Amino acid sequence: MTDLYPSRQAATPQVIPRQDPVVHGRWTPDAPLSQAQTEFYERNGYLVLENLFSTDEVAFLQAEAQRLIRKPEGIDPDTIITEPSGDEVRSIFAIHGQNALLARLAADHRLAGAASFLLDDEVYLHQSRLNYKPGFEGKEFYWHSDFETWHVEDGMPRMRALSISVLLADNNANNGPLMVMPGSHRTYVACVGETPEDHYRASLKKQEYGVPDHSSLTRLAQTHGIVAPIGPAGTVLMFDCNLMHGSNSNITPDPRSNAFFVYNARANALEAPFGPKVPRPAFIAGRHFTPLRIAEGPLTAQEQAA
Repeated sequence: MTDLYPSRQAATPQVIPRQDPVVHGRWTPDAPLSQAQTEFYERNGYLVLENLFSTDEVAFLQAEAQRLIRKPEGIDPDTIITEPSGDEVRSIFAIHGQNALLARLAADHRLAGAASFLLDDEVYLHQSRLNYKPGFEGKEFYWHSDFETWHVEDGMPRMRALSISVLLADNNANNGPLMVMPGSHRTYVACVGETPEDHYRASLKKQEYGVPDHSSLTRLAQTHGIVAPIGPAGTVLMFDCNLMHGSNSNITPDPRSNAFFVYNARANALEAPFGPKVPRPAFIAGRHFTPLRIAEGPLTAQEQAA
């Protein structure tokens, strides 16, 4: 397959214009997002949605997230990633395959239905995880485009994927919230540095390859600015696979956490990686391309106990 987005191949960084649509579907009045929301997403590369989930639903999710961080019984230890300098849990990957409530959340029509509309296809989960950023200890995650890594290390061919984060704690301006550069999703920054084999083992703690250069980041920030989409627990943030984003360390007492799902179009299923010969493990980059069965109705306590 022709590599439309080469990266980690040249000695100097390159900037490549996006060659794929942002919104693949055509908006109609019965779409799961309004026309204004769809246009905002297309223009900015992200969208914040509030009040999608009831107070009870948010409480179910928060309780389950706290249970998993305290006692991750039944969780594959290979899927648990700790902080770079400690034993605090940073992420639990492949969470939809290990927890019934999170699997149901991933398939929920409010999330998967919106993803299917924006990508104009049936969707499957490329990746899922619970993310934690504990108070005082949660470390930063440097600026990056997810697609650059998914393309180079996983073999995702085109920009036809998106991420949805469900906030499970209040995110404010101080506790290391996600930051994005609105509009940066239309520019692909090809990075330098040949990817080591098994790079994922270190990159999930601290990414050193697939990191944009300072000059490219400066130009993007000067062109697009930086915003931090914050909100109370239950807020939903969806963003394009190529949006430049990152987060600061959390030096406040207030922890934050979120459930994170990456939806890929079935037509955009992974090929061989465009960088390393060996793809990342399936718990990071799913290679079972069975479309999700979108679930209607609210989350329930019975699903929490399943």
